[in-house]
Amino acid sequence: MSEENNVQPRKAKVPIARRILLKRLMLASACKQLEKEKSERDTEKSRMLNECVPQFNTSSLSIQELQNICKQFHQKIDHVDAERYDAEVKVSKNAKEIESLNQKILDLKGKFKRPTLRRVRVSADEMLGALAENTCKTSLDLRSNLKSVRKEEEKEHKPVEVHDWRKNVEAMSGMEGRKKIFDSAAPPQ
Repeated sequence: MSEENNVQPRKAKVPIARRILLKRLMLASACKQLEKEKSERDTEKSRMLNECVPQFNTSSLSIQELQNICKQFHQKIDHVDAERYDAEVKVSKNAKEIESLNQKILDLKGKFKRPTLRRVRVSADEMLGALAENTCKTSLDLRSNLKSVRKEEEKEHKPVEVHDWRKNVEAMSGMEGRKKIFDSAAPPQ
């Protein structure tokens, strides 16, 4: 009996046909609203253009009158460009001020924001010049500053003798040199 009390009644499922019908109705109403908004925007745009740009007939005007109208349009364009530039300057100034105020807030809170870093390609000579603040360029030998680490095994073995190959180049050249090499490689008799 306790199991029968815990079982909740099932919710009635909405048939697929009903769901499809509801989706179609919702899409149709959304399309109507979009068309209505578009028509409102178009009427607002045409109203603003009629207010800002007066209609006139250019066919009955002389060349001098057309030139005067063009000059007036150029003056209006210059005025609008000046206003646009002023607005851009105000926006950038406000953005910088907001950024500085945010930085001050972070400083007061004690939380520091990491600045964004840009990748810069600098050669070793340029780094050395920047660090030493010298104008002369010197080559940077990075291996000279490294510690030499030797293993214990290397300390036990004797170092191998390295011969300078440049010695006796003239003596080893030609047939005589090859004969000496052949003689030295041949087993003793």
